[in-house]
Amino acid sequence: MRIGPYELSNNLVLAPMAGVTDLPFRQLCRRQGAGLIVSEMLTSDPSLWHSRKSMRRLPHADEPGPVSIQIAGGDPAMMAQAARQNVDLGAQIIDINMGCPAKKVCKKQAGSALLQNEQLVERILQAVVGAVSVPVTLKFRTGPTPETRNAVRIARLAEACGIQALALHGRTRACRFNGEAEYDSISEVVKSVSIPVLANGDIDSPEKARKVLASTGAGGIMIGRAAQGNPWIFRDTAEWLATGTLPPAPTVQEVQALVTEHLHALHEFYGIAAGVRIARKHLGWYTANLPGGEDFRQQFNRIDDAGAQERAVAHFFHNLNTVTDRVRFGRYGEVSLADGCGGDQNGAKAA
Repeated sequence: MRIGPYELSNNLVLAPMAGVTDLPFRQLCRRQGAGLIVSEMLTSDPSLWHSRKSMRRLPHADEPGPVSIQIAGGDPAMMAQAARQNVDLGAQIIDINMGCPAKKVCKKQAGSALLQNEQLVERILQAVVGAVSVPVTLKFRTGPTPETRNAVRIARLAEACGIQALALHGRTRACRFNGEAEYDSISEVVKSVSIPVLANGDIDSPEKARKVLASTGAGGIMIGRAAQGNPWIFRDTAEWLATGTLPPAPTVQEVQALVTEHLHALHEFYGIAAGVRIARKHLGWYTANLPGGEDFRQQFNRIDDAGAQERAVAHFFHNLNTVTDRVRFGRYGEVSLADGCGGDQNGAKAA
């Protein structure tokens, strides 16, 4: 899959998720096989970039490319300025957010709220594309409401404005994350434009990814929530798409090494105080469906010391290793222990 001058290693993309796709998690998912990773949403108002949270979301010199930075806002001139400044800081792809349904974003007439004003959408797209020499991409939804879907018009407008790839979440703004994703709407968009389209929404297994690619004709898959606590989904999906089989589930020791590395990276990136707090949600995702996971999460969430967190992780995986040698994460495993999954080593179960 190609975006502008960049040939991606595969067509699997990590979705931008506020509070999740920070630098440690992006690096982790890239190592597990994501062909492209997109940063957390960054406000288009540069005066707000001096906060500690925003500074961490700016491009990082040590991040392998192509570096895709997502910006959000509702003012064309400000969005253009934000795009230029991010490119100056090292961004190689600018992604425009018109998909976020969060109230605090939409009330500022940003994110998916923009879809109800197609003239403003056009002005923003033209301003950003005209402001930078790097590829500009767009993430959006199928429309403001089920009664006012306008994804095809937005897609054609985006292509005409010079957008070089689209990522479409198969729900309207009003639907938020409820109901099932509209893959038929994604299919209509794919047929209406010549630029690459990434299908997004409810793709939580390798087989689901293949079915969505087949049914929509999309050029790639964008995975979001299913990667939380399961970065292996990129490795597994790439193998499933290529061969129709899953690679062996990671051993408990491999999982422990990755989780421990992630924990250390969070402590280093955020500092001990914030890193300890942020690690809690990630460890909750990693252990959600594992034996003893609920008890572990309750105890882990009360730990305020980095060293104590590391010891707790080591103890948990030591105990897990006495139960099984390998662990398959994600809904496609259904059963968390790989040695109890029957044919899971050679096939994925539809979600």
